[in-house]
Amino acid sequence: MSTTEPEFDEQWTTGDQDDQEAGPVRRTRSKARILGALAALALLGGAVGLGTTLPDPTTSDAYLELEDDRDELRAERDELQAEYNAVEGQYDAVRADYDALSGDIEDREAEVAAREADAEEAAAEVEAAEAAVKKREEAITAAEDAKAASTISDGIWTVGTDIEPGTYRSAAEVGSSCYWGIYRSGSNGDDIIENDIPGGGRPTVTLSDGQDFNSTRCGSWDKQS
Repeated sequence: MSTTEPEFDEQWTTGDQDDQEAGPVRRTRSKARILGALAALALLGGAVGLGTTLPDPTTSDAYLELEDDRDELRAERDELQAEYNAVEGQYDAVRADYDALSGDIEDREAEVAAREADAEEAAAEVEAAEAAVKKREEAITAAEDAKAASTISDGIWTVGTDIEPGTYRSAAEVGSSCYWGIYRSGSNGDDIIENDIPGGGRPTVTLSDGQDFNSTRCGSWDKQS
């Protein structure tokens, strides 16, 4: 014989099922919140406990050693900074001296360049003067050579070979011992063309090719023509 459950029981069961499923979820969430709060309190309490029991790290030997090292490094840094400042000051002084010397060098170079230009100009003037002197000396030498060629001194000379033909006059007054003679060339004084002992004054002689001329104690004779 089969039995049938009442319909109202099924409805009650069906309507109450959602409440049964939602209940555990709400309980789980509440439990999680409670556990989280307890954990936070535990951590806070542990932190407070640690803060009262751990030693101060700034009093440890390692910390103090690091602090000493830091102070030494700072002292070394300050010393190096002072040395750097001193070196920098020396550099600035040397640089100032260098700049001053550079300025002096530039001024001296400009002065040297100006003096070189003056020296070159003076050298050109000297060269021109030397050229003029040389030209004058050459002219004087030529005149002296010409005068020497037209001047007869004491001695025996062959006209056309030793002296030029022409008319000659004594350069100064002759003394009483002056003697001059004109001979035929090659006669060795045996063929006298003309001679004289003027005894004074400034005698004149005319000489031609093929003749010899003898001047004794008469001084120099200058060619007139």
